[in-house]
Amino acid sequence: MEEEEFRDLAAGHALNALSTEDELRFQQLLATHPAWSTIVATELDTAAALADGAGEVVPRPQVRDALLAKITSVPQDARVDDAAPPPEAAPAHRRSRSRTWFALAASLAFILALGIGGLALGRLLTPEDGAQVALEQIQDAPDAQSASVVLDDGASATAHWSASTGRAVLVTDGMPTLKDDKTFEMWFIRDGAPLPAGTFSADDAVSELAGTFQPGDVIAVTVEAAGGSPSGLPTTDAMFAITT
Repeated sequence: MEEEEFRDLAAGHALNALSTEDELRFQQLLATHPAWSTIVATELDTAAALADGAGEVVPRPQVRDALLAKITSVPQDARVDDAAPPPEAAPAHRRSRSRTWFALAASLAFILALGIGGLALGRLLTPEDGAQVALEQIQDAPDAQSASVVLDDGASATAHWSASTGRAVLVTDGMPTLKDDKTFEMWFIRDGAPLPAGTFSADDAVSELAGTFQPGDVIAVTVEAAGGSPSGLPTTDAMFAITT
């Protein structure tokens, strides 16, 4: 068990990610088992190889903010004063919380060492938005297509679709704010028949259409009662329609 603990501590030491308490524990175990210095050398070589193989990564400011938010959400060890017990007598739950700090720092160091860019790191630190993920999947597809319209009031809408993924997304900007009892509803118009495909508000910049997209579908938007048309059919004229 001690050797397994030492291997964890050695990895953290190589990444300069240990707390003061864990660093003392690391030094104590190394002094007790000098033969384990080979483990330390291996971890240092691994950390150096990872660092040498990665290009410089400069995350966007919002990624830095997300990382700091993650770090501040991790419980911190209590301050160790003169009356505190020596590291070898520290309670197990305190060492466990220290390991949480190490795990976070080590994981971040490993991600950056592999050269993952700021955008990808941001996705790891923030919850995924389903519509945004769908949009990225469509845009990465070999058959991705899009078409846009501009409304009289200056609002705009762009439909993105891909037959290979079977997904369609609507990106809107400047849509008017509706009363609380109204909503925008999306439709697939297929073979002349409207199929409800979900609702969105003026605050939703990216909205995925529910259901499977098929080539030739027309994507339309109407204003309906909150929650969508109760009959499952449009009750107003379409604000716009985009032919795919």
